[in-house]
Amino acid sequence: MVVFKRLLTLIVNRSYFSSLGKNMSLEGAKRIAAYKAVDEWVKPNTTVGIGSGSTVVYAVDRLKERVTNENLNVFCIPTSFQARQLIINSGLVLCDLETHPTLDCVIDGADEVDSNLTLIKGGGGCLLQEKIVASCAKTMIVIADYTKDSVKLGDQYQKGIPVEVVPMAYVPIKKKIESMFGGSLNLRMAVAKAGPCITDNGNFILDWKFTNKDVDWNVVNREILMIPGVVETGLFVKMAAKVYFGMADGTVKER
Repeated sequence: MVVFKRLLTLIVNRSYFSSLGKNMSLEGAKRIAAYKAVDEWVKPNTTVGIGSGSTVVYAVDRLKERVTNENLNVFCIPTSFQARQLIINSGLVLCDLETHPTLDCVIDGADEVDSNLTLIKGGGGCLLQEKIVASCAKTMIVIADYTKDSVKLGDQYQKGIPVEVVPMAYVPIKKKIESMFGGSLNLRMAVAKAGPCITDNGNFILDWKFTNKDVDWNVVNREILMIPGVVETGLFVKMAAKVYFGMADGTVKER
């Protein structure tokens, strides 16, 4: 019965996606990438990290469907306040790294992915917790729409690389990174309050609009992290194992 329900769901989903054809919206592209990742990586008794962002909403929707239809035991670790609320509101099992320090996989989004699977993350301000959870997972799976697919970082995403910093040090850090690597860093400002954006960890975010795309991001990331006051960067280097891009034609591109 469980197998029949899952097969029926897959048939309906494929029919729906095929009917959209080349007119698939960005939301539709996010949905097919998220569904495929959840179907391929979430098994019975899986401990899964739940990432942040708009694409992850669809992953949680699909996870909820599968838990309900297949009676799966799945343990969910959030990467942010948003992810925690998604887990709770979906009736999924909420856990943390104290009880589950090793995860089978984490499913998360990205602001941009280059040809080497280097990611820019942190557009939503959750980069520190996202990286902590990803570092505890055996496999990091990324889901995104086709606009996040780039050859080099900066080809598509123009908002820069987030750098989470201790508030008192944001000016010296800004000057040091600009001196070391060029470009410019701007303090991210809040939208619904006066003043800077504050992360879930009580820190500031500097958005680095870099100018040189031909660099070793592993080296750059390591050197920035050595600056006192830098908490974390939105560069995820050699962390992602696989990426699913939902495409405009209704297919899913894998890298």
